[in-house]
Amino acid sequence: MEPSAIQDTRVLRHSRLLGVGAYRPERSVPNAEIAERTGLDPDWIERRSGIRSRRYASPEETLPAMATAAAEKALAAAGVRADQIGTVIVATITSMEQMPAVAVEVAHRLGADRAAAFDVSAACAGFCHAVALASDLVGLARTDYVLVIGAERMTDILDHSDRDTAFLFADGAGAVVVGPSDEPGVGPVVWRADGSRNAALKMTSPWHDGTGSRPDDKPAITMSGWKVYRWATTELVPATRRMLDLAGVTTDRLDAFIPHQANMLITDVVVEQLGLTERTSVARDIVTSGNSSAASIPLAMEELLSSGHAPSGGLALLVGFGAGLVYAGQVVRLP
Repeated sequence: MEPSAIQDTRVLRHSRLLGVGAYRPERSVPNAEIAERTGLDPDWIERRSGIRSRRYASPEETLPAMATAAAEKALAAAGVRADQIGTVIVATITSMEQMPAVAVEVAHRLGADRAAAFDVSAACAGFCHAVALASDLVGLARTDYVLVIGAERMTDILDHSDRDTAFLFADGAGAVVVGPSDEPGVGPVVWRADGSRNAALKMTSPWHDGTGSRPDDKPAITMSGWKVYRWATTELVPATRRMLDLAGVTTDRLDAFIPHQANMLITDVVVEQLGLTERTSVARDIVTSGNSSAASIPLAMEELLSSGHAPSGGLALLVGFGAGLVYAGQVVRLP
């Protein structure tokens, strides 16, 4: 007897971002406080990174708590109930538990009890990876609504005395709801992983290594800033041009450019090389939020929209990049 065929029930449709939400920890840490621990000059920190202050989470502001708070705001903005969510994706690299996934806890807290839930680990590019997955899930009618969250407690994996990293990283969470649309609202993703550069940004040791010089030592993030800068300023411009080409969007039609908030110097180089004009609002949330890895793009998106610097329904170019070294991005219509 002939084996039964697998039924293909794919239905192609469009997707878009329906709502965005953010959670910023209460504590704001100025450069002066970082300078006291590292010996760095506060003005040098701002010149080197663009950062004046950053947010640090308290013990009560846990990763699931921040992710849930951002998700609740995104759901409210989208007008979507938690029980309508079919999939929850959390982009994070700072969960201190290998399992279960942070997304499972967030789905439970929200009451999205019928949703699939999983995490994505792609460092600072994780949010754009997750948006691409969510768009495909909606486009293929695998689910109607996907909750995408970028959430990080970078301070948990930070060596606060390290002069190369202590001034950069921060905490926070941002979320979007992706759902069906009559018109295209999420462009094709462009992404790449370059493992030959993985030593430029990584952890000092595996969690299980136990080779720290002191009993309370734990693995921390380590970075060669100039290597990351050189790679980003070389790779991101052709990659972002490809994102625009695949979406059929020219730079003069962009309402916003929302890169990962890694370093203001990198943002400025990409803006100049792309030839963006004053018509395009450029996200510079790093000034008061620092580098929150996978959370930085949705946080910056929410700030542009809430401040009126970018219009709802406008076209935005997103691009994330980080440890791997990896990048991912796409053109989206803003919620």
